Amino acid sequence: MREKLRQLALELEGILYDDDTMRTLYATDASAYREMPLAVAIPAHEQDIQRLITFARENKTSLIPRTAGTSLAGQVVGNGIVVDVSRSFTKILEINTEEHWVRVQPGVVRDELNMFLKPYGFYFGPETSTANRAMIGGMVGNNSCGSNSVVYGSTREHLLEVKALLSDGSEAVFNSLSLDEFHARCERTDGSLETKVYQQIRSILGHHSHQEEIRRQFPKKSITRRNTGYAIDLLLETAPFTAGTEDFNFCKLIAGSEGTLAFLTEIKLNISPLPPKETGLLCVHFNNIDESLRANIIAMRYQPSASELIDHYILECTKDNIEQSKNRFFVQGDPGAILVIEFCRDNREAITEIATRLQQELQAAGLGYHFPLLFGDDTKKIWALRKAGLGLLSNLPGDEKAVPVIEDTAIAVEDLPDYIRDFNEILKKYGLYAVHYAHAGSGEIHLRPIINLKTAEGNQLFRTIAEEIATLVKKYQGSLSGEHGDGRLRGEFIRQMIGDQNYELLRQVKYTWDPENIFNPHKIVDTPSMNSMLRYEPGQQTPSLQTIFHFPEQTMLQHAEQCNGSGDCRKTQLSGGTMCPSYMATRNEKDTTRARANILREFLTHSNKENRFDHKEIYEVLDLCLACKGCKSECPSNVDMAKLKMEFLQHYQDANGVSFRARMITNYNSLNALASIAPGMYNWLVRNKATSSLIKKVSGFALDRSLPGLHNTTLKSWFKRQWPKEKTSLPANAPVVYIFCDEFTNFNDTAIGIKTVQLLHRLGYEVRMTEHPESARALMSKGLLRKAREIAEKNVRIFSTLINENMPLLGIEPSAILSFRDEYPDLVREDLRNTAHQLSKHVYLVDEFLAMAAEKGQLRPEQFSTEKKQIKLHGHCQQKALSTPLHSKKILSLPANYTVELIPSGCCGMAGSFGYEKEHYDLSMQVGELVLFPAVRNAAADTLIAAPGTSCRHQVKDGTGKIALHPIEILHAALI
Repeated sequence: MREKLRQLALELEGILYDDDTMRTLYATDASAYREMPLAVAIPAHEQDIQRLITFARENKTSLIPRTAGTSLAGQVVGNGIVVDVSRSFTKILEINTEEHWVRVQPGVVRDELNMFLKPYGFYFGPETSTANRAMIGGMVGNNSCGSNSVVYGSTREHLLEVKALLSDGSEAVFNSLSLDEFHARCERTDGSLETKVYQQIRSILGHHSHQEEIRRQFPKKSITRRNTGYAIDLLLETAPFTAGTEDFNFCKLIAGSEGTLAFLTEIKLNISPLPPKETGLLCVHFNNIDESLRANIIAMRYQPSASELIDHYILECTKDNIEQSKNRFFVQGDPGAILVIEFCRDNREAITEIATRLQQELQAAGLGYHFPLLFGDDTKKIWALRKAGLGLLSNLPGDEKAVPVIEDTAIAVEDLPDYIRDFNEILKKYGLYAVHYAHAGSGEIHLRPIINLKTAEGNQLFRTIAEEIATLVKKYQGSLSGEHGDGRLRGEFIRQMIGDQNYELLRQVKYTWDPENIFNPHKIVDTPSMNSMLRYEPGQQTPSLQTIFHFPEQTMLQHAEQCNGSGDCRKTQLSGGTMCPSYMATRNEKDTTRARANILREFLTHSNKENRFDHKEIYEVLDLCLACKGCKSECPSNVDMAKLKMEFLQHYQDANGVSFRARMITNYNSLNALASIAPGMYNWLVRNKATSSLIKKVSGFALDRSLPGLHNTTLKSWFKRQWPKEKTSLPANAPVVYIFCDEFTNFNDTAIGIKTVQLLHRLGYEVRMTEHPESARALMSKGLLRKAREIAEKNVRIFSTLINENMPLLGIEPSAILSFRDEYPDLVREDLRNTAHQLSKHVYLVDEFLAMAAEKGQLRPEQFSTEKKQIKLHGHCQQKALSTPLHSKKILSLPANYTVELIPSGCCGMAGSFGYEKEHYDLSMQVGELVLFPAVRNAAADTLIAAPGTSCRHQVKDGTGKIALHPIEILHAALI
């Protein structure tokens, strides 16, 4: 087979991977399942897919269609060839505003489609919580919907037409057919597969006993969210079989078929006019879940566009999440549940009026205790909090997790309170409890019990709970899947849900469309046991790993396992945020944070080596991590890949040695100290073309990258010798601040350091500096953690005796000063850990400190120039992850006539030494070109570019030729 795959690779214009690394990265999705595929194909066009279909048929293997890989029921896990269309099939092909439709390829991201549609006044309604990376092909496959399904329904209701490749390689178009057109298709005598599927559906749905059994056994018609098997019940309610109904369209069957019937290449969707511009969220607080579900029945009478539940377990998770803790601002007390009820109207007055009536009815019924009504940007924060629920549940330390097993049941809204009570009684029998969240308005609460799937007992419990809840759902005539699909998780129970006779009809449908079973087999029908092929084998042990970093309440492996595969790291620059810059540039799954977590999990779990880190495969997958820290805050599971990479590098280098370049980078401070003896000579060497090229070649740096020069003095030297002569006297009670003199400011950005001291002094602060080591940022970035620990501990010991809430430590370079808050508390040894934590509370980026002073009224606009200036600000990655660039924006906005615009950029692409390294230079510049470089180039000539990071300023210079300033430089110049 390997030889056949090699031949296939030569025949494709796209790419075929059959190496263990890529197969491992595609062995999982966002579900609990794991199965190693035969290969991974990235087709370039439809002809590649046809060739893959032929190969699968001839070699008795299968194809697993995949877009973003965010499926929760194992839909894109299998042992065949995974066909990833997310890189090539990404075009929006046609829009017709008169007829309200758009035609796209399956790899178009849902949110990006709506960005395209917005200027035309249209919108594709169904919205999954993964909408900033979920793709239309996957949404069709799973029949996705989301929070607003009470208005827009599911993808099925918007699917007008598909162009597909059938299992024999032929092409077919499926769309709406009149009664005559339908019968004409069935009467064709060409013997084609397309004709056979029409003849077969007429045969089974035209049979009276089949019709009766389908109507008796399938879910209640009032349940709009329904992904129970193939949707033959909905096809039955079309004109050929039921008089007075809509025209027949096979798209109803294809939606929710999970890629098991045909391979879609084009998709035509209905689009809706943009919703009313004004949205309000009534966030009703309740004491418990039961109250919220009874209130939900009342709320649905007011025709909201969404009614979403957030339970207290989710709310607890948000408290310690860097990103989501900011979004809890509306929470009062410690509610057992919050119901987020959305109203869309033309104006706020209309929303306020209807929300008030609802509040009054709820209060009269004794339901709810707090009723905040939120508008504007606040609504985005609430939805971000709700959508983060799935990932936040992965934050639980240890091996027990909130598992996706029965989280997708859909029940009639009026039955929901009774159903949830029965559900929780079942869990009580096993000593379990569940997390409750999501779509109360459409009768679908996501319910996840906490189970340890690594144990044999947990594996069996996984199955037992699924069996009992399937029986309960059948009792309420519900749908076992409301939006996430059947896949590997629920396929086994479809026979129980719809009866033996109907199940055999589904099998007939599958094997008429796909006689050789090449399209995504073992999903929906003939599904193996739902507790087989899980990520974790029963009885699997979590190995003990000796690490330098401390991982609170867990091991390093368990931290990597927090990644549940939800794919937040696959969002593009159009959706904003920092994570993940390398994926944004390459669009390769291998370059996602998810892939890095997957490769760590695989090798750290299964390696037979004494040093489990000693695998080149891990090195290669982690190589393009820029350590931007975006994942630490933006990943809802808070997977800190930069920290994981640093730890990995230490142990990998223990086995394989440290390269010359890495040694040179980690000795940045000492080498600069040596060069600073003759800074003029050093600057000539790095700026002269001949000598500079030689230095770069020897060092392994990119020839096109400029090298940073040295100032003619160091900040430490200036502060010791020159500052005493310059400074003026201050009142005896002037507040004191300490400056951390990082290695970058000390040698390269000395002028910025000088202006920082001068600015703080002019603003009334006594500035002090003490002898201390470097920040160890370079050492940490290259994984030399044992050496970095020694430096971190020295810094903690020095500053813990000087710094307190009245005498803070301020830093200029974000990556250096924020180490005190981020890495140091987990890097120092146990005896210093508490000291480091206490110290971290009084350490600030200078921008942050001044912004807080401004909030207290200690800085005032009248202290600064009234001249007009336009400023574009690029925030530093670690500033975004651990603080916020809004602090920089705030201080730059202090001068009355300064207008500051935050560039919606992620990582600049430099990331310390990353952008200097020859093999990373091109990617570094690609990242810069995503948002930052165009924004800088397009700025007016007199616009100031601000960037707190030294690497960011260097990247702007090399990428655009423009000089970016530190915010302190701009503020210093504005002083009057």
